[in-house]
Amino acid sequence: MARTRRALQVQPAEGVTRFQETPLSTKASTRIAAYGVVLRLDQILVCRISTRVSEWAGRWTLPGGGVEFGEDPAEAMVREVREETGLLVRATGVAGIDSLVVPDGGLATHSLRIIYFAEVLGGSLTHEVDGSTDLCAWHDIHTVESLPIVDLLRTGLGLLRSHR
Repeated sequence: MARTRRALQVQPAEGVTRFQETPLSTKASTRIAAYGVVLRLDQILVCRISTRVSEWAGRWTLPGGGVEFGEDPAEAMVREVREETGLLVRATGVAGIDSLVVPDGGLATHSLRIIYFAEVLGGSLTHEVDGSTDLCAWHDIHTVESLPIVDLLRTGLGLLRSHR
């Protein structure tokens, strides 16, 4: 009998909570990451995924990334946004937590993505070199979904709409 893991994915924008049965492999990992919803008037800061992440290359996402062992998640978001965009930000609150399990052959990854609202304190917009993103830009929050985007950015926009 196959063991299963129940993964809760909350989608606050639609007010829907659903459970997804995912086979539990003998090998599993957890990845914790922190991302920022950074606004400037009616624009949101987004990053384009580089060819180093071939499956998602060319799609736009929120700036952020993995939390190092022992690192505070809000500080990880600040560090990751700085690395990817050149901007210094500070977290102004937790927008939400996105939790999903991604089965991949014999390995399942439980991804916990902490999404923060953040504001710019300083810095200059630059682009990450040799990283998981290759371009960052401000896009209008009303039209950014016309770009090729990943579900993380769609989730962040939903959190933003439900917060306003």
